[in-house]
Amino acid sequence: MNITCYSHYFIPEIGAPSARIYDLCQQWLDMGHCVQVVTCFPNHPTGRLYPKYKSGLYLYEKLDGIDVHRHWTYITPNRGFLKKTFGHMSYLPSSLVLSNPRAGKADVAIGTSPTFFAAMAAAWTGYKQKIPFIMEIRDLWPSIFVELGILRNRRVIRWLERWELALYRQATRVVTVTEAFRKDLIKRGVPEKKIITIPNGADVEFWRPERAPSDLGRKLGVEDCFVVLYIGAHGISQALESVLASAGRLRDYPRIQFLFVGEGAEKEKLVRRARQNRLKNVHFLGSVEKKEVKKFYALADVCLVPLKNIPLFGAFIPSKMFEIMSMGRPIIGSVRGESAQILRRSGGALVVEPEDGAAIAQAILWACEHPQEAQSMGQRARQFVLEHYSRRSLAARYGRVINDAIAEYGRDS
Repeated sequence: MNITCYSHYFIPEIGAPSARIYDLCQQWLDMGHCVQVVTCFPNHPTGRLYPKYKSGLYLYEKLDGIDVHRHWTYITPNRGFLKKTFGHMSYLPSSLVLSNPRAGKADVAIGTSPTFFAAMAAAWTGYKQKIPFIMEIRDLWPSIFVELGILRNRRVIRWLERWELALYRQATRVVTVTEAFRKDLIKRGVPEKKIITIPNGADVEFWRPERAPSDLGRKLGVEDCFVVLYIGAHGISQALESVLASAGRLRDYPRIQFLFVGEGAEKEKLVRRARQNRLKNVHFLGSVEKKEVKKFYALADVCLVPLKNIPLFGAFIPSKMFEIMSMGRPIIGSVRGESAQILRRSGGALVVEPEDGAAIAQAILWACEHPQEAQSMGQRARQFVLEHYSRRSLAARYGRVINDAIAEYGRDS
């Protein structure tokens, strides 16, 4: 089977979409399928090309067995709504004009959203090549922008919603990453039989428990400290000011040190706030590659999974929590809804209300004062992922969805 995935983000970029597509592709290759990815030149989230890449119109490369077709897009940092939107929009014409003519014929086209434009490219490919189109939903667009207050123009919102529903209608299958997303689409009239939930998970062979790297601890000045780690996007969705508030509450516990690793639209503001409040227990670092992420997880005594306190985020499941659990690290999740339910079921997390800096601080202090219990939480978390969220088993399930879509498309065409 020949599978083509359309994604705005892909390795070596870090983050949920890159990790999900890469891991699934690796598993499909192991199952004997041919896989190609149509994507951009890597630049997220800083808006700077990654080392070893040069700006151009098109680049083909073979990455760990995956045929990768990279095309030009407007490159901009992950901040500023209009510039980011133009960068997303530029994906569509470039993918169709630059990458598609060089990509081989597929049996199925998968478009992962966000962004809509990657999904549109997959939909157009499905139409032109007379193959099924599978739309994957990782975030509810445009609903998330409305909830965050980024989109307010009702005419634009209605237009985007019509566009969204048109893509669902064209898709042979719609794959969601949470059950809450699935239920939302059913309420909006998408046929139930068309929607399948395949959650995020972890490559349990890669994300394995490791000893804390003492050299990294020394380098960062946190050796022999209790390390609280947040790693990932520093955006409006993560509500990291509440984490800074918890750091302020714990400033009199010098052994407890906070590491913020990553980039995003809110990072400069967070750095300024930490300086203004003279938080000597807070350290900011830039984005790191996947192998380095693993070292930071191993260094951490506890990892944070925060989300902003808005109703829609009750339907979201931050994918990083599966990597953290697979590494055997305990989690403090300031989340609600489906992600909170999963964390509680795992036995590997303390769950508090979103944006509650006092509760986050209290949970951190408990973990610091009860190291054996926290270690046991990490062990339970690892076992939970092995049993329920292994990327290999999820990829096999996704493969069956693809086979069903191909069979159904053949009957209907």
